Amino acid sequence: MKIIVVGKGGREHALVQALHDSPGEHELFAYPGSDGMSALATCVPEEGLDGLMRVLQDEGIDLCVIGEEVWLAQGLADRCREAGIPAWGPLREAAQLESSKIYAKEFMIRHGVPTGGFDVVSSVEEAREKISGYPTVLKYNGLAAGKGVAVCTGSDMAEDFLDTVFVQKKFGKDQVFIEEFLEGKEVSVICAVSGDQYVVFTPARDYKRLEEDDQGPNTGGMGAVASRALLPPEQMQQIDETVIQPTVSGLVADGQDYRGFLYFGIILTRSGPQVLEFNCRFGDPEAQAVLPIVGGDFAGFLHQAAQGKLDESLLGFYDGWSICLVKASRGYPASSSKGDVISGLEQVTEGRVYHAGTALNETGAYVTNGGRVLAVACKGATREEAVERVYAEGAKVDFDGAQMRSDIGRMHFE
Repeated sequence: MKIIVVGKGGREHALVQALHDSPGEHELFAYPGSDGMSALATCVPEEGLDGLMRVLQDEGIDLCVIGEEVWLAQGLADRCREAGIPAWGPLREAAQLESSKIYAKEFMIRHGVPTGGFDVVSSVEEAREKISGYPTVLKYNGLAAGKGVAVCTGSDMAEDFLDTVFVQKKFGKDQVFIEEFLEGKEVSVICAVSGDQYVVFTPARDYKRLEEDDQGPNTGGMGAVASRALLPPEQMQQIDETVIQPTVSGLVADGQDYRGFLYFGIILTRSGPQVLEFNCRFGDPEAQAVLPIVGGDFAGFLHQAAQGKLDESLLGFYDGWSICLVKASRGYPASSSKGDVISGLEQVTEGRVYHAGTALNETGAYVTNGGRVLAVACKGATREEAVERVYAEGAKVDFDGAQMRSDIGRMHFE
């Protein structure tokens, strides 16, 4: 089977690795991919949506796995369906669950999915009028690479975020969402959805802030932990009944033939689970923690699911824990460093290394080439074992200016 993964980051490297590990003979491609994926997949230079469609047809691709959200928003799944190519990723209309927070909120209200109250504003002045107190949550309505959310504890933080959106227009030109602040622990629940059927993957929890104890600026994610033991069975059942089932039923009622991953960002409040956000693809860095503990025929599962046939028996899930630790470059998230030589990659023997912001230099050495450089992921029968292993393996990899947290897998548990 010929499979292409669309994207270039750590999440896509994890997808390529999981597909490579699946039984059977598969020819893998990545578009555009990265130097870090090139040992597993043929990387195809990026030429835009039309160019990608030519690649799919010229190569006779059997399955297109869409990793990055921007391709969903551009309608790649729609184009694939028109061309008769099985695609794992929702059509553009359904992908608005991620690309438009207003669309997502209206969907949740329409279908009784629990979520916080909100207002929508179009200017700094309007936002100041609508913010009634602190803490409050501000969100950019469109796609912002995981950085369009600010939990503001005071007016200074709110003004900084509003300036970023409305004055600097850092994310583009769109509205801002003022959302009710909800208190509780967060959890990420990723499902494979195909029509009216779904399979719940191992729940995860990511760490967004740059520094220990969730301090410092917001990032795309500095690490994640995944385990079936992350949530008690009764709480997972409550999430299933009050969040997942109404969402999938809502998609069917709206006439959406959804085929792809659906990520629920959930906060566990005293009154029950509330949805903070949807993503229409695997999370990053959650993918780097969850996919190493997915077994079975992952490639066959996705191929069938992309054609509307969900067969959970093709998958298996490791019962222990998995933790991924992100190493970021100097200056991240405000900036990033390029060209710093990365050492120790070959010494990681008890885990996986997933490349994100790396490249090969002229001597064939891996160097930094972005903000979040790579992730090291390790499994363990217990959380403590996984933590000990991932930090031991992560310490083997180094580069000038490397940033990493020391409490991934520890905070929220001790």
